[in-house]
Amino acid sequence: MGKLLPKFLYVACIVMLNLPSQSFAIQTVAATVKNNSAPIEVQQVWTLESLNKANWAADLGRGQFPAYARAQVMLNNLHASPGAIDGKSGKNFLKALATYQQIQGFPLTGELTKQTWDSLIAKQSNSAFGVYVITEQDLKGPFAKSIPRNYALQAKMPGLYYTRMTEMLGEKFHIDEEFLRQLNPKAAFNNVGEKILVPNVRNELPHDVSLIIAHKGARQLYLFNGQNRLIASFPATIGGSETPSPKGTHKVVKVAANPYYGYSPKNFVQGANKKPLVLPSGPNGPVGNIWIALSKASFGIHGTPNPSLISKTASHGCIRLTNWDANDLGRKVQSGVVVKFLE
Repeated sequence: MGKLLPKFLYVACIVMLNLPSQSFAIQTVAATVKNNSAPIEVQQVWTLESLNKANWAADLGRGQFPAYARAQVMLNNLHASPGAIDGKSGKNFLKALATYQQIQGFPLTGELTKQTWDSLIAKQSNSAFGVYVITEQDLKGPFAKSIPRNYALQAKMPGLYYTRMTEMLGEKFHIDEEFLRQLNPKAAFNNVGEKILVPNVRNELPHDVSLIIAHKGARQLYLFNGQNRLIASFPATIGGSETPSPKGTHKVVKVAANPYYGYSPKNFVQGANKKPLVLPSGPNGPVGNIWIALSKASFGIHGTPNPSLISKTASHGCIRLTNWDANDLGRKVQSGVVVKFLE
């Protein structure tokens, strides 16, 4: 498979950052459609064997394939996060490939080249997919029947919990909820001892996170170590036209797990809520289950209740990551780490 999006034109741009005693080069890949030809639909077989033995080919093109799913798991485990694993040739996958290529010093194409595939395979320590057995603890939750959209109603709930098992399992295994069901079409997801097919994913970043670049144009978060080397990236939702993210350089000041959310209409107005509210914690809260506070008041890096929308929508000025990527970062980032916003 030579090109992820064969009907797209790839444009690479170099962004130079000049900080005291530091110089970085981040290459980001953008794509524009050359024509509107629809991809050919191919019926895929999703089995443990087809996923773990999926191989590179030069002519896969756009679509959803076992090779893409396997590559996404490997990228996830090597700290080039594709966001929610879905087996598709989407832009978050493209950006993860570009990050991995830059880390390895490969030509930056945003394509799953043979060189990139071989490198991923060589670094793979475990099979990409495995079997998970649902436990009694999984079924205990806690779960909410539903999460109302209105913040005033959310504020009255005991917790903004998961609403279903597939949502919880999707976040546990970094997988798009629809894709999880696609891999397990006969699963009920509600029985102790039930076996399901899931990605084998990591939950640990390298320790030395010294600089974070929030690239608004790329909708991507880049992490550098103390030697100014790119070590990881996450797809991110960063600001919007009505509620833009801050500019310039700021610092991490605090990390809070399972945070309450303080809504203030001074920052933005949600629905008809004109008074401040305090929302309970939980993965379906507005900031997910981690809050990484920045030195710019009311701004931070946090999770989201909608992982499959990351980098595809706007935020209220903060940096949104999937809950698992935000948790991963929150476990390793220290107070004082520089966060630089780029356009």
